[in-house]
Amino acid sequence: MGIYVNPGNELMQDALNSMIYVDKSLIVRELNKMIGTRQKYVCVSRPRRFGKSMAKALLMAYYSRGCKSHRQFKNLKIAQEPSYRKYLNKLNVIAIDCVDFSSNLFKTGKDSFVNRMTEKIKREFVEEFSDVDFSDCQSIADCIKIVYKKTGVKFVILIDEYDLPIRIEQPESLFKEYLNLLLSLFKSEATSQATALAYITGILPIVRDRVESKLNNFREYTFLEPANFAEFTGFTEQEVQELCDKYNVNYQECLNWYDGYNVEGINICNPHAIVESITYKKLKPFWSNTGTYETIAPYIKGNYQGIKDDLIKMLSGGSVPVNITSFANTLSDITSKDKLFTYLMHTGFLAYNPDEKTCRMPNLETQDIWGNALENTESFKVLGEFIKNSERLLKATLAKDGETVANALEVLHGEITSHLSYNHEQSLQSAIDIAYMHAKTYYRIFNEVPTGNGVADVVLVPLYPNWPAIIIELKRNSSTESALNQIRDHKYSSRLQNYSGRLLFVGINYDEKKKHTCEIVEMGK
Repeated sequence: MGIYVNPGNELMQDALNSMIYVDKSLIVRELNKMIGTRQKYVCVSRPRRFGKSMAKALLMAYYSRGCKSHRQFKNLKIAQEPSYRKYLNKLNVIAIDCVDFSSNLFKTGKDSFVNRMTEKIKREFVEEFSDVDFSDCQSIADCIKIVYKKTGVKFVILIDEYDLPIRIEQPESLFKEYLNLLLSLFKSEATSQATALAYITGILPIVRDRVESKLNNFREYTFLEPANFAEFTGFTEQEVQELCDKYNVNYQECLNWYDGYNVEGINICNPHAIVESITYKKLKPFWSNTGTYETIAPYIKGNYQGIKDDLIKMLSGGSVPVNITSFANTLSDITSKDKLFTYLMHTGFLAYNPDEKTCRMPNLETQDIWGNALENTESFKVLGEFIKNSERLLKATLAKDGETVANALEVLHGEITSHLSYNHEQSLQSAIDIAYMHAKTYYRIFNEVPTGNGVADVVLVPLYPNWPAIIIELKRNSSTESALNQIRDHKYSSRLQNYSGRLLFVGINYDEKKKHTCEIVEMGK
């Protein structure tokens, strides 16, 4: 067993030995359908830490000739499928992770990215197929063709992070060297005869203007349009529910933190974050360690076409229109708001609604990342600070500290004034949505809820029985007493028919001088 040629199943076994393992083996069923067809060239793009490498380890263990992987798969879902035995450890595999050669990305000559990769893989071909003469082989494609001619056994080619040399700006000569490698593997007629399946994964889809025309035989499955690979893009809500039940984790709270991606009608959670949160028994931003705010910050500084207005709307829970067709899948192409938002959806920082053609911030984890990015961008600094400090505002509300709440909302309301009409109720409501962002950890938040004889501006329904429900009423040029009386007189609490715990009534008013006041009282249900 090699590292690159017919690798073993050790990585698959490591996954199975882990405390948490979610069975995604049915991806093999979908790929088996494509073997030996014109659809055998598959490109899957996903954000970081959304299971690309785990899938590669599974496919290595399943297809690699010479492995004995039945004991690993016999209790998984794929073992019940008709095609399971047909390809189990029956095909030669080449498995490449471009990250392994990342230190050579900018080197030339014999130490270049492509040459080092070719050298190491050729060496393994010689070891794996000792009875084959490789003296005339100049490339990986040459090795594949000569082995197929000798043995009649086809290859599965797996490349992880295939887009790494494309995402990173490098000299044109090195880019062409890598492109020629891809063409020799995937566009040569002779290599195609020796290929049963090609499965490449990356963060971005195939670059349109420089690569797509060359690799037009690949069928793409993106994070925005995954088709029949949707259930394999992350953990489904059902899978998360089962994990939460098993490890005694609050399911709804977990969804608030890590859910929010809907692909082909399936709600998907960030798998890395789910595993880490259950392992460490904490709900916090785990993904931000791998997809940090540095990814976002350089682009929001440009404030493309009024991006600040859209960010405020998304931070307050709304969605904004986006056209995903113009992005050419390369970082140098990010020259407009639509292209930026499309890039951020491919990388997981925003979520896409294909029916409405809109994007939004998916969950608390990504909102925290946005908070970091905005806090470190001068024109967004105040907004970012509020996102990061929203936990304090919730604590002040629960402590019935109306003065602290009023002062905080006054600053935040002013921060978003130039972008939303100050005297429009929606402006203050947006400020409240942003200010109480952290509350989504413990509450479900509803805006303009029909209750009794009127409409409550904001209602926070607790996820835990010992937390109070919160009803917020907004007023302008009136008084906090008037706001509280409206909550009482219109029987807003009647909306909480199934809730029998404590209630906090929050009355907020601001006047012509933009002075905000807040009064918080506790009531029995």
